[in-house]
Amino acid sequence: MIRTPLRPLARILEARQKGENPDAIERENIRLRHEEMRDKLRVRAEQRLLLLGIMFFCAFMVIGARMGDLAASEPAEPRAASGGASIVAQRADIVDRKGRILATNMETHSLYAHPQQMIEPERAAEELGKIFPEIDVADLKKRFTSDRKFLWVRKKLSPEQKQAVHDIGEPGLLFGPREMRLYPNGPIAAHVLGGTRFGQEGVHSAEVVGTAGIERFYDDVLRDPAREGAPLELSLDLTIQAAAEKVLYGGMKIMNAKGAAMVLMDAHSGEIVSLASLPDFDPNDRPLPATGNDPSISPLFNRAVQGVYELGSTFKIFASAQALDLGLVNPSTMIDIRGPLKWGKHKIRDFHNYGRELDVTRIIVKSSNIGTARLAQMVGATRQKEFLEQLGFLDITPVELQEAKRAKPLLPPNWSELSAMTISYGHGISTSPLHLAAGYAAIANGGYTVKPTLLRQNSAKYGPRVLSAQAAEASRAMLRLVVSHPDGTANFGDVPGYGVAGKTGTADKPKPTGGYYEDKVIATFASIFPISDPKYVLVLVLDEPEIHAAGELRRTAGWTAVPVAAEMIERLAPLLGLRPAIEPASLAGITLSSN
Repeated sequence: MIRTPLRPLARILEARQKGENPDAIERENIRLRHEEMRDKLRVRAEQRLLLLGIMFFCAFMVIGARMGDLAASEPAEPRAASGGASIVAQRADIVDRKGRILATNMETHSLYAHPQQMIEPERAAEELGKIFPEIDVADLKKRFTSDRKFLWVRKKLSPEQKQAVHDIGEPGLLFGPREMRLYPNGPIAAHVLGGTRFGQEGVHSAEVVGTAGIERFYDDVLRDPAREGAPLELSLDLTIQAAAEKVLYGGMKIMNAKGAAMVLMDAHSGEIVSLASLPDFDPNDRPLPATGNDPSISPLFNRAVQGVYELGSTFKIFASAQALDLGLVNPSTMIDIRGPLKWGKHKIRDFHNYGRELDVTRIIVKSSNIGTARLAQMVGATRQKEFLEQLGFLDITPVELQEAKRAKPLLPPNWSELSAMTISYGHGISTSPLHLAAGYAAIANGGYTVKPTLLRQNSAKYGPRVLSAQAAEASRAMLRLVVSHPDGTANFGDVPGYGVAGKTGTADKPKPTGGYYEDKVIATFASIFPISDPKYVLVLVLDEPEIHAAGELRRTAGWTAVPVAAEMIERLAPLLGLRPAIEPASLAGITLSSN
């Protein structure tokens, strides 16, 4: 910067010549220099103030825009709490095949306490005891007066309970937001849905995790944020499920059974339209697991999937179907059924004396153990085992239920010829009713295996072929005669208009310590309908049924399981959209003419 001298020599010399005071020149230059400096400082200050004003204006605009955005948005609770770990509370809904809610979420609150902030802890404990009678008031007083800084009181509160706690007026009682799982239909489809529990918990949220059933099997899917809350669609039909459970419960009570189970399956897609087990429970208030060595005493036990039973004569159709498929016999082939059939020290007998011979069809219709064992001898143990393995009887069922993984079929350690003979009529092998339904589906759909599933399918899902179409058709004809023929073991099972086909099975119930009960049975009826266009398979099982009928105490499936299944088909078939086949009848006094 160029600085102007305060006493320029030329000005000083000029002033002296004119007789002026040279000091005035210096004072004037100082004044001008100060004015120049003040102007520069003023401009700099004005620039700084302008910049600061612009910055404050921008900050206020950002804050105002954010406040407006928050004011216009819906309030939401945070989803993370407790120890810095993320808690994902949201869980997708579960719906039936028509989109109706089976499981959903409901906002509620939890109750916790900060004892050191409480004013009247003992009074608060007494008031809480009035609201929650199950609470131990003495223990709560002890905890409220301890040195603890935090404790849970209740994990879930109803709105009425929350208001009652709020009215206590204790500042140390606090509420935390919660999301709980709600099953609006109560016990309906309880064994399919299973239930949930709280996993990781924080004050402001808690994750809901599956504990059983499809909630446990698809836990990761239901909690996956990437699905954006898309519901899990099941193959169940809520209307059909409710009707089936009502009929099953009534049948269990009438037949004085200890328990009951049913499976209704689409024979072409493997979809399980209905699955029930009794006794059941309410997943909104899931009971504790049973203690002891017999899990079947608990209502949590799923008899349709977890229960592995000897299903008796329902297996006979597989022996005859395989023999037909191999070309060893045809429906009219005569078989020697004279008994008892001896194999070593073992003897196989029939329930009744059916004479010397029966053809293959009547072996199934009359349910001859000896005749079926003869067919198994023709087939051979190796081929029989391979065939049943193809039908899925030797492995756990692949259905999407956590409990199915623990229901492995019970097989003979050595699959001998004797094993083949007894297995042919359902003894010496224990499987679940769901296994049996999948096996009958192969006969119903023309010979293809299907995979049981609880997920909605859009079309038929056939697996490998295990039977020829001709063998499957002949087998269905035999099963139809079991129901329609007067000598059939399931002649109480016919439903007018729907053409039911099926097979009964009555097996002695095994004792936990070995051997069999003499007065307890597992009664089963496996059916296909409508036989004119096979679509569905229904398997119904009663545990320890007995009823007085025709002057006697009856336990066999023909007197117990069959009538219940017939009532169920009659009730469910219209709901499934099946029209009854109405046979034309003559019109009295009216002559029909084409003119």
